[in-house]
Amino acid sequence: MIQLNVSLLVYLILTILLLETAFVVFRRIVREDYLRKGSLSGLASTLQLIVFAGVFCYPYLYNPPEWPWFWKLEGPTSIEIQIAGLVLILAGFLIAFGTMAWFGLRRAFGLNTDGMIINGPYRWSRNPQILGGYLLVLGTAVQWPSGYACIWVLLYGMSGHWMIKTEEEYLIKQFGEEFERYCSRTPRYLFKL
Repeated sequence: MIQLNVSLLVYLILTILLLETAFVVFRRIVREDYLRKGSLSGLASTLQLIVFAGVFCYPYLYNPPEWPWFWKLEGPTSIEIQIAGLVLILAGFLIAFGTMAWFGLRRAFGLNTDGMIINGPYRWSRNPQILGGYLLVLGTAVQWPSGYACIWVLLYGMSGHWMIKTEEEYLIKQFGEEFERYCSRTPRYLFKL
């Protein structure tokens, strides 16, 4: 029992550290680059990538040994739930990486900031890459439900939201009314509330 509590305490401490790191990277370092330079430095872009890699890899450090190393139809849930999770994962993969490929890697990592892109997948969501990543995380949590998986969903959501808020501050400053019009007709994530 004591071992479980120590393990849970370590997990919670590391979760808080990862959240703090994400906040500092997105709301301080990246924000400063956007405000000062109008684009991201190689360091800020690399730090963003490291934070998201950390968030994506996080459950593999703490979930039970049977947690899948790659998404598959196998787990503690019914076959219907596993299929629903796999559909979310595949949709997320296609949305996140398809958008990134369509958008271009330099632009996806904030290194190229020429003009606003409001066509293609950006007609339906202002942040299809983050939305796709969220579907990947959510699908895995559906297939392999646990308290750790729920925290992972929240961790990804918070980190992604901080990144989006930082980018939106830059875009409103850079494009003004054009960006405001885009925001008025296109949801931040998937649906207008």
